[in-house]
Amino acid sequence: MTDFQKYIQRYLDLIPSENWLEEMKKSGHKTANFYENLSPEKAEFAYAEGKWTLKELLQHLIDAERIFAYRALRFARKDKTELAGWDEELYAKHYFSNDRNLESLVEEFQAVRKSSVLFFQNLNQEQLSETGIANGNKILVKTLGKLIVGHNIHHLNIIEERYLGRGRRKDEV
Repeated sequence: MTDFQKYIQRYLDLIPSENWLEEMKKSGHKTANFYENLSPEKAEFAYAEGKWTLKELLQHLIDAERIFAYRALRFARKDKTELAGWDEELYAKHYFSNDRNLESLVEEFQAVRKSSVLFFQNLNQEQLSETGIANGNKILVKTLGKLIVGHNIHHLNIIEERYLGRGRRKDEV
């Protein structure tokens, strides 16, 4: 297994069922519900110096989902153009999420998630089985959909463990 496959697998292993499209909906609802019930003060909380605030983390989820879905769109349409990677830390420096209203971030997340669900649920097996190269690595359209889910769950777990202090991080065990 390549390093890239290991990196992806850590996210895919978090998906609780085989029905990843349903899990996409569930994780989206869980994320939106968490943020809808968050106070504006808590939304600007970071668990450590140099870490993202909860608003910035939500913006990261939005950006990552857009990028993964864009890649899936290109590959599903048989576009074999190799796509570049992206630097999440560079993006984070240019979010300006803390200047935004929390409700607008939640609304944007919900819109992006709805778009992703509609896109992926309307792909046929041939489209889901298409591959492309992103960041130098070959990946299936279906895997990109699953990556959206696993990445979201990964960050929900980080919120639970590090922002809310409801569990031990794996590296502390």
